[in-house]
Amino acid sequence: MAMTTTQPKITIIGAGGFVFPFRLIGDLLSFPALRSARLTLMDIDADRLARVAGAARDLVDHHGFDAVVEETTDRREALSGADFVIITFQVGGIESYRHDVEIPRRYGVDQTVGDTVGPGGVFRFLRSVPAYEAIAADAREVCPDAQFINYANPMAMATAFLNAQGLRTVGLCHSVQGTTRMLARTLDVPYDEVSYRCAGINHQAWVLEFRRGGEDLYPRLRETMRARHLRGQAAAGLVADDGDHSEAAEEASTYEGGNEQVRTTIMDAFGYFQTESSHHASEYLPYFRKTPELVEEYIPQRWDYYEICAGHDESGDVDAQLTKLKEHLAPSVEYGASIVNAMVTGAPAVIHGNVPNEPGLISNLPEDACVEVPCLVDAGGVQPTAVGELPLQLAALNRTNIGVQTLAVRAALRSDRENVYHAVALDPLTGALLTLEQIHAMTDELLEAHAALLPEPLRP
Repeated sequence: MAMTTTQPKITIIGAGGFVFPFRLIGDLLSFPALRSARLTLMDIDADRLARVAGAARDLVDHHGFDAVVEETTDRREALSGADFVIITFQVGGIESYRHDVEIPRRYGVDQTVGDTVGPGGVFRFLRSVPAYEAIAADAREVCPDAQFINYANPMAMATAFLNAQGLRTVGLCHSVQGTTRMLARTLDVPYDEVSYRCAGINHQAWVLEFRRGGEDLYPRLRETMRARHLRGQAAAGLVADDGDHSEAAEEASTYEGGNEQVRTTIMDAFGYFQTESSHHASEYLPYFRKTPELVEEYIPQRWDYYEICAGHDESGDVDAQLTKLKEHLAPSVEYGASIVNAMVTGAPAVIHGNVPNEPGLISNLPEDACVEVPCLVDAGGVQPTAVGELPLQLAALNRTNIGVQTLAVRAALRSDRENVYHAVALDPLTGALLTLEQIHAMTDELLEAHAALLPEPLRP
């Protein structure tokens, strides 16, 4: 999709969030070609939206740009004529998130995040489906050619569903960027001297190659990680983490790089490093969270995203970011703005995006999977690259999570409540801890707790 206007309309749905959307606006304005864009900010919460929109106008005025900042609570108005639509919302807020984590914990399924697979991921997706359907219905009429960019989790489920609704959608995460930077930092290698190849599924992609020029860095990586991350030993002096990972980290934190026993163990067992933190990675497999004692051995310093969200003081976030972006306007590690810039200007960019596997991009993963692969972006849009086969053991690990994802998406597409039970039952961690009867009872509780937000055919 080559742009024919010098003022592309970029719509952000869920723009009232106090951290990520404003950082994204700063990313967009970091590119000269986008400084005259029409930024349309939409949220259902007018007060939160007004604060972000006001800060965006302040940033535009400070730098003397020509960008126009609009705000609206009307979804259809926001979508009308959009060239790009960026989805950043989560449905249900902290109260729904509480159900995602607390109900499974009563049954013994302890999710450190609960937004990707597992009971938390399945229900975070299902309660978002009515909103996605409404967006798609409007978009097919008022912006059928728009490029959709999805930042909402669960990334694979949400992106697959949006594509199934006829929206050309790429899903974006910062796992690849964060992990490869962490590995370079761990090996004391300048990041701009590193080359890598990653592919798999979101939050469980694999660093297939990690090189510095002609040097394969994997032997040194394996040796260093084994020596540094010993099971049951907590690292000291780590930087506290606030859950916002869009900036490039400069040192090891309680989230990533500090305690990597899980990912080091996965690498030792299966040969390759995974692109999501050890905390999060421990949720996707059955090996690390069987008992509280085992969790503490692998995760000696707990990182709990629900607790971070519940305790987060949002009052100063926008002001702090505004001050920073007034002083130094530069893009974060997020890919979203680089996609918009590449499509507007034709200047190529390379990203790692989540896209349908329909052309067999990863040939030994199912065609109905949503995969994370390198993509070229230019005036022709987002163009995924074919990776071929993953090492068989990695494809097998991915398939255990893909089964959950595709069943949840099918439940939504076909209004099939039985597929909801199937999706939760096939989650590797849930299946390692609970009987089928317990899983059914837990799923019933989650269906009841989320009933008001679920698609009507899936309500109990």
